[in-house]
Amino acid sequence: MASRTSTLKFFSLLISSFAIVQMATAGDPDIITDFIAPPNGTVDGNFFTYTGFRVLVGGGPPPTAFKVLKATLAEFPSLNGQSVSYAVLQFPSGTTNPPHTHPRSAELLFLVGGMLEVGFVDTKNNLFTQTLQAGDLFVFPKGLAHFQFNADSQNPALAISAFGSANAGTVSIASTLFATGIDDNVLAISFKTDVATIEKLKAGLAAKP
Repeated sequence: MASRTSTLKFFSLLISSFAIVQMATAGDPDIITDFIAPPNGTVDGNFFTYTGFRVLVGGGPPPTAFKVLKATLAEFPSLNGQSVSYAVLQFPSGTTNPPHTHPRSAELLFLVGGMLEVGFVDTKNNLFTQTLQAGDLFVFPKGLAHFQFNADSQNPALAISAFGSANAGTVSIASTLFATGIDDNVLAISFKTDVATIEKLKAGLAAKP
């Protein structure tokens, strides 16, 4: 009887382990059709075309603050089920893409022009940084906190990021900690500071344009 009980426990643990591995490695769900058609069923070349990046080649004025143009599931519905999305990152001189994570995908960044200081922190709190030049690629592993910074005081930078998910998600570390209602005492204890300092940080984030 004891042997049978041990066997059942073993198989239960084995099944649980497989389930955890599946959850840990899961990305966008696989589809069993070539693509997912819109609800109205109308599909032509327009369905597979996204024109939101035309502003980049239209000769308009450059942005004065960091700006992201996205082609994700939200903007480009035909990406549904295709496990891919895109973003164009525009960095005026001295601007940053603050620390954040993408919970559902790695990010592969291609620097088109300018220079960028980039980095990420792994789960052992090791910081990996690099100074990128135009033409360089850099990968930010899935789910890890990372940043990009244009330290050039004179010139802008332009980068393109590819993701292995139609909806990679973006979690801003600053906003998550200081703009979601987490109790000030919890934050003060966690950061080994006082509530007054936490309140100043929250006020500064709220005042950010």
